[in-house]
Amino acid sequence: MRTLLCVCFLLGSTATSAVPEVKASYGNNDFSFFDEQQHGPITAIRIREGPSCLNGIHFRFGNVWANFAGDHGGVFHEFLLHNHENIIQVSGKSSFCVNELLFVTSQGRIFKVGQPSGTSFNEFPGTEGNILRYISGRYSSALNSISFHWGVHPYTHLKDASA
Repeated sequence: MRTLLCVCFLLGSTATSAVPEVKASYGNNDFSFFDEQQHGPITAIRIREGPSCLNGIHFRFGNVWANFAGDHGGVFHEFLLHNHENIIQVSGKSSFCVNELLFVTSQGRIFKVGQPSGTSFNEFPGTEGNILRYISGRYSSALNSISFHWGVHPYTHLKDASA
């Protein structure tokens, strides 16, 4: 399982400037917010936290909430992004599950949830100006793995050009 987490973190850290043309096939307990990113950039995050693992995660893209991925039990946390604010870095810790996530935004704000135990990871785009576009991963009773997909969001550039 630890190998799966490491592979997901490594694969998720690849920087891309465009949406991948090929989507992976996902099973019952796998998730991807690939399609939802078409509604706009990430504007909010909801996470359910258990005693040692993060139980589930939920993103809002533009004004549309994606389906919740994971278990609905645990303490509820919500983080709302400001206009034109994007996620530019994600750090955390993992063991047999995702224990902690720390999101850093383009406005210097930090959203931290979970327990600081396990192996540390730090994800960020490889190209300046890229942002977190969406995530994918796997869950059972908790988040088992998570991948971060970075790139330039097409809607972000349209808003910036019109300003």
